[in-house]
Amino acid sequence: MSLIKSISGIRGTIGGKTGDNLTPIDTVKFAAAYGTWLKNNSTNKKLSVVVGRDARISGKMVQELTMNTLTGLGINVIDIDLSTTPTVEIAVPLENADGGIILTASHNPKQWNALKLLNNKGEFLDGAAGAKILEYAEQDNFNFSEVDDLGTITRKENYIDIHIEEVLKLKLVDAEKIKHAGFKVVVDGVNSTGGIAIPKLLKKMGVEVIELYCEPNGHFPHNPEPLKEHLTDICELVKKEKADFGIVVDPDVDRLAFIDENGEMFGEEYTLVACADYVLSKTPGNTVSNLSSSRALNDVTKKHGGEYKASAVGEVNVVQLMKDTNTVIGGEGNGGIIYPESHYGRDSLVGVGLFLTYLAEKKISVSELRKEYPAYFMSKNKIQLTPEIDVDEILKAMEEKYKAEEISTIDGVKIDFAENWVHLRKSNTEPIIRIYTEAKSQDKADKLAHDMIKEIKEIVG
Repeated sequence: MSLIKSISGIRGTIGGKTGDNLTPIDTVKFAAAYGTWLKNNSTNKKLSVVVGRDARISGKMVQELTMNTLTGLGINVIDIDLSTTPTVEIAVPLENADGGIILTASHNPKQWNALKLLNNKGEFLDGAAGAKILEYAEQDNFNFSEVDDLGTITRKENYIDIHIEEVLKLKLVDAEKIKHAGFKVVVDGVNSTGGIAIPKLLKKMGVEVIELYCEPNGHFPHNPEPLKEHLTDICELVKKEKADFGIVVDPDVDRLAFIDENGEMFGEEYTLVACADYVLSKTPGNTVSNLSSSRALNDVTKKHGGEYKASAVGEVNVVQLMKDTNTVIGGEGNGGIIYPESHYGRDSLVGVGLFLTYLAEKKISVSELRKEYPAYFMSKNKIQLTPEIDVDEILKAMEEKYKAEEISTIDGVKIDFAENWVHLRKSNTEPIIRIYTEAKSQDKADKLAHDMIKEIKEIVG
């Protein structure tokens, strides 16, 4: 069991001992630290926070603890209950709230949950704010409100519908064009809130929907990370139903993957590439993704006359670089689409709207669209950490060994070779070292990853 505290929030497994897991006491402490930070950084007399959750089994318990802690601090809560991460992000500015909390452990298995924290723009907190909240949590010295000053909880249950309407208002999302395309689509909602949001959005755009694992009960039918090895059921169902394609999201609906008409993965990395290709064809400009994302985005951006930049891993880092470079679209290669015309957050609903409009406009199949992009192949691996492993020493050794190559150290170590690259970094969300590689064939990407893992193990001894 585990508890991970970082500047982006607190994430842990349910049950177990206080301080080692995400127990009720840890939940209250961290919610109180966030509420205290809000109160110390606002001139508003009465603060409000939007709180939403994915469909995890522990979600209701964690939500009640969080909301009642905030009201105990005198903060009003806008409870949007079953929701998605991008829905909460959109709700914060629409409600003129001072912040937001999403209760989700994203792609982690069902025993995990987390508090992910937003500012008054509905964006993830920067490093300084996150560090201050961690400091407050460690001090464990909170000043709660007296009885006449307690906050209130207001329930608003229609925010997924509001989110859908916001997506349909986007100029580059053409629901009429999508309707005329006559798409038939299979949706895997991994029994979380994507099973509510994605089918609703598709039906609003006139798409025939076949639902797979769309009951929001929190019992994930497969590993919730939308990777090929976890998605055999939808790949088979797309072929069986002769659907045009399949759509897969993670439990909090900020990662988006497509299955082509042949039951093959479109490639999670290529979700952003395709959406960017469409957006750039209408609104030329720059793009941003993180260091672990495919070179294909750089290629597509250059094709449209724009400039590509890479940030450190982490949504807050991508967003900041997007703002600094006036980017028209960006995101992360794990299927995260960030489209500033909507908001600065990864949003699968926005991604679906853009992708389907592009597909309808081009009048080609998903497999044909995939063939239009450079053929890169990625291998994503991990090494489980133990207390005696010194990650910094490993990274320094790898940097020194490959110093003749193009190196970036803004986030771990990325080594750019002529034909491929490798990115080594310590995860912010799990006790692991991530090892991402990309090459022009799967065999070459896998071999590069295997070689790097072997070298790391030799360093560790």
